[in-house]
Parts: sequence; structure tokens; C-alpha cells
Amino acid sequence: MDYRAAIEFLYSFSDFERSGRFSSRRDLSPMLALLEALDNPHLGRMTVHVAGSKGKGSVAAMLESMLRAAGIVTGLNTSPHLCRITERVLVAGVEVSSAEFAEATARVAQAVEKVAPRLASERRLVTFDLITALAFCIFKAHAVSVQIIEVGLGGLLDSTNVFERKECAVITRLGLEHRDILGNRLREIALNKAGILRPGCTAVMAPQLSEAAEVIRSEARRVGAPLVEVEPAAQSSLLSSSTQGQRCLLARQSGSLECELPLLGRHQIENATVAVAGLDALERAGVQVPDAAVQSGLKALTWPARIEVVSRAPWVVVDSAHTEDSALQLCSTLKEYLGIERATFVVGVMRDKELGLMAQAISRAARGVIATAVDHPRALEASAAAYTFRQAGVEALAEASLARALELALSAEGSAGAVVVMGSVALAGEARALLRALVSA
Repeated sequence: MDYRAAIEFLYSFSDFERSGRFSSRRDLSPMLALLEALDNPHLGRMTVHVAGSKGKGSVAAMLESMLRAAGIVTGLNTSPHLCRITERVLVAGVEVSSAEFAEATARVAQAVEKVAPRLASERRLVTFDLITALAFCIFKAHAVSVQIIEVGLGGLLDSTNVFERKECAVITRLGLEHRDILGNRLREIALNKAGILRPGCTAVMAPQLSEAAEVIRSEARRVGAPLVEVEPAAQSSLLSSSTQGQRCLLARQSGSLECELPLLGRHQIENATVAVAGLDALERAGVQVPDAAVQSGLKALTWPARIEVVSRAPWVVVDSAHTEDSALQLCSTLKEYLGIERATFVVGVMRDKELGLMAQAISRAARGVIATAVDHPRALEASAAAYTFRQAGVEALAEASLARALELALSAEGSAGAVVVMGSVALAGEARALLRALVSA
């Protein structure tokens, strides 16, 4: 099986990331059966499991970078990807090759042949199951010591929630998301996310609204998971910043630590504090990460499309914000860190996102919006997105072509203005590729 055949095979299954239709499950028996057929490749190494509504990808990437800086062989599995599906699987900080990805997919395909006939019709495997399984196969083949696994959706019935034992479970900030799947109330979402907790596993909880925090505390007590709560003002603070990052003081169990972080925004300081708390939890399991590794790991972190400055004249910022909260964080960071109070926004979202709330969130910072549509089955049409922004009192026009939308925004702002791209990870990935030919940093 070559790489193209591997991609075709993976996407021949139901793919809730692209369709938005989550395969209803009573339990994880299909995924567990697949892993059993692969000789349980998810076992045999330390595991850090990361769930949440905001910042879980950043926290996972920070943990991986710090552990790797300490000389530990790491595996990182995240989702979704910006440009290439292979970005989801990193071994020792290196993206898996297309050849190895295809080889692992072939192994998974053989296991699917054994398992699928035994599954009931309503319990079919989905694309995300297969991608998760092949990541575990790759980690096993490379003798990874610690694997950092980002939850795809929710927690309780996510394809990654297949461990009876794990060393650390991290729950980042929670908010209302995927309400058609996870529930309409924050406590329902928190209960779903807390489904990753296991007996004896150290749980790290980011600052939460009281409703969510109470649920996580209760679930941690119920399953017997020692809980570490990261306080909102956990002795972490911003020291200074530039267009490419910030110096901050982070709280660690052993004391405060001055670090350089190549990401913008106070929310990333919180994410880094949560990640460091996760490291301290691993130290209880025997993993030693000295302060120097924390500092060098964070300094070397690569995590694109998170309030990423790709040009300064004009300002061009690419972000993956796709919720009201993340849009508010984006606007706050633009003003505080870059001095950008008004900009032309290029926005493309998925149909299941609450665009009206996002429109309100950026209304004061948006000089205007050019609504576009990313190349994705769930993309909201540009005209519908533009209409929503106009309803929120924001001047907006529709341009289906992302390339043309970027050109229009750059032309409108000129060399002294600012263009901000946001709306989805898929849009950010496409925009970054297109912008290389349009602007220079």
C-alpha cells in the first residue's frame, strides 16, 4: 500500500471530522477490538492523555517538546492537521514519513479485515479509529517511552480513550462546544471530558468555571484519580513580549521558572503552566525533567497557526480560532501584544460552529470581514457567513476563493494595515500555504 492508497483507505470509512456526523457509540468495543487485533500497540509505555475545549493541542505539544528536551523518546498524536495528515503523528519531534504512514495503515487495514465482520452494523469503525490505531503502531515500532495523546472529540467515547491505566490525564479549559454531541450544558461537557480519568492516574485540571470544576473534582474522587488544580493566578505571569513570542514566569512544583515561549497570548502562559503541572505529575511516576529541559523545550516549541505572525508590513496573523472564547482571546492578544486594534478579518468556518457568537466577539476589532469557504465538506458557504457578520453589524462581503479573499484583504489594508485569518484549523493551513507567495515576514 502506497501513501495515496493509504489515504483513500482511511477516508473510505465514516469520517466525523469531515462529515460532522459522529458515529453514535454505546462503548469503545470497536476500537478495542481493532487494537486487540493489532496486539494492543497502545500499551507498553507511559501515557499522557489531554482533553479539553481550548488549548489541548498546545498543551500536548508543549509537553512533548519539554519531555524530548529531557532526552526522552516521545510520541505525539494530535488532531486535526493543518496541511498533511502525517502531521498528526510525531516521533521524537519528527513528522512520520508518508512511507511509514502507509506501512502502518496497511497493518491497520489487515486488522480491520479481521475485526469488521464481527462488528454489528451500528458499531462500525470510523476514520479516526484507524488513524489513532496506526499512531499507536508507529509509537510501538519506535520504542517510544512516553506518548502524549490528544483527545479528538469529547473524552468518554473518544477513540483515544482506550487505557485502563495511564500516568497523567490533563483537562484544559472547558467551554460549550459540539453541543449536539456532548450536551448543551457545561456540566454535561465536563462529565464527558472527565471520562478520560482512571484510578491512580494523576489528573491535572486547568482553571475552570465553577460548574465544570465541580464535575471534574467529583469524577476524580469517584475513580480515585489524585487531582492537581492549576489556579488562575498560579504564580505565572508575563514578563515581556515581542512579535514572535514572550518571556514569562511559570509556576513549577519546585518553584517559579523564567521561560521563553514562542507563542503569543496570556492564554498560552496558562497552557504552559498546565503543561508544566503535567510534567510534575510524570515526575511522580519516575520521569525526571530538569528545569533546563523545561526552558529549552518551550523555547524550541513549534506550533503554527496559533496567533502566528507571518508578516509585519502589513501585519498578517493566522490563527485557528473557531469558537467565541478563542476569538475573544485572539482580539485581546492582537491588541496587547501587537498593538493591532482594527484589522480586516478573513474568516471561514464549519457549518456546526456558532458563527453569530464569533461575529460578536470580533465585531469591535474588525474593520471589515471577507467571508470565505475552506475546501472542506463541512465548510459554511461564504455568502451565508457574510450574512451572519452583517447581522452582527460588521461590514462583510463574500468571496468563495480563499486566495482571492486574501488578496482583497491585503489590498484593502495596504502596507500599514493588518489582516487576520481565522475560523478553522483547515482554513489556517490553507491560508499559510497561500500567504507564502503573497507576503514576506
